Amino acid sequence: MKELMEIVKELSFVRIGGSAEEKKAAELIMGEVNRAAQEAGREDIWGKYETFRIPDAKVSKCSVHAAGREIPCAPFLQSGNIDRECELVYLDEASEIDFAGVGDLEGKVVLLNKLADENVYKRLAEHKAAAFMVMQGKYYFSAEEASMYPRRLREHFMRNGAIPGFAIPAADALWLVREEVEKVHLTLEQENTEPESQNITAVIEGTDLKEESIVLTAHYDSVPVGTGSWDNATGTAALLAIFRHFAAHPARRTLRFVWCGSEELGLLGSKAYVEQHRELLEKIVFCFNFDMCGTVLGANKIIVTGEKELQTFAEQYCKITGYSAEFGVGVHSSDSAPFCDNEIPALGLSRETVTASIHTIHDLMPTLSEKAICRNVEFAVRMIGDVANAAVVPVKKGMPEETKKELDKYFHRDKDKEQDKNKEQDKNKEQDKDKSGK
Repeated sequence: MKELMEIVKELSFVRIGGSAEEKKAAELIMGEVNRAAQEAGREDIWGKYETFRIPDAKVSKCSVHAAGREIPCAPFLQSGNIDRECELVYLDEASEIDFAGVGDLEGKVVLLNKLADENVYKRLAEHKAAAFMVMQGKYYFSAEEASMYPRRLREHFMRNGAIPGFAIPAADALWLVREEVEKVHLTLEQENTEPESQNITAVIEGTDLKEESIVLTAHYDSVPVGTGSWDNATGTAALLAIFRHFAAHPARRTLRFVWCGSEELGLLGSKAYVEQHRELLEKIVFCFNFDMCGTVLGANKIIVTGEKELQTFAEQYCKITGYSAEFGVGVHSSDSAPFCDNEIPALGLSRETVTASIHTIHDLMPTLSEKAICRNVEFAVRMIGDVANAAVVPVKKGMPEETKKELDKYFHRDKDKEQDKNKEQDKNKEQDKDKSGK
């Protein structure tokens, strides 16, 4: 098998979910998986492609013009089409108070500081906004430095309807508001598509406790800017090294390796795997996820999603092995989340640094090293081996109630559940009223 940083380098190109480049990356991973199996003399663990469809859009036109000036922009995919001049409205944090006095927004485009909350999008829909623009980066960033790229409008937003959306640099947003520009001409022409993405899977059957299995995940796609070297060519390479080790030294429990496609589009690969393998979920007892590692500067991090005993186990394990790590507790916004949503406890192993940024043009090779990624891999191999070979898995399946609520919120079910709860309470009140009236 190649050196880990050589694999990271080979994968360091834009590889958006559903693209030909993502497929190229998948083929590189498949080649390494099968090479590792061959080196271990294992004809039973060859890699496999598992395909799934993803929501996307093909954009033919996207532009923003104001006061004789063309503003750099990127579209929100699947957000609809527009070609018209709109009155510009800026709404600070777009809170309920900000919306209170604006009235009908028909024919108007709303400039937002950010769009992270479904409630904001819902208010845009309720006030009939013609479009929205979101600023990105710092006021001193160039358009390139702002790292703008097309983003897909997520499903929980879309349930409120499609509103054409654009990202623009913060520098241009500042100019629009400072100069009190009143009109903006917006053009967005796109067609919704459903390209194919793929997971790469490989299974190393356990020696004697094969009915129980552990799933190991890492995503290999990237956003459309930078080269995705840290996020997540490093996790991809780390998982390949772990696969190579266990191909030669199988554990007592079955290990299921999944290199996930289209994570950056909303964990689509891991969600697809869970849906395609419902019959396995009862037998999967643990999940290890690898999302970003190998930085020269920084700190190791372990994200714990599960019962309190999982955090205690991980903390004590680090003390025993001398592995320094910061701990986070809760839902990891990565490929472990769909497994946790099915009561499977998970540890997310990564390495973070403040000297680099993901999802920007600066996610490149110079912050990484072979030595650093090898340290992360060595710890992971040791920990996975001890869990996979344990007489009894050291943590039980299941999620604490608070984590279940966090998962509901993360997967945007919390509002639906609250509505269902309110309906049930109203129904019970009506039934009680009927009974008391008889």
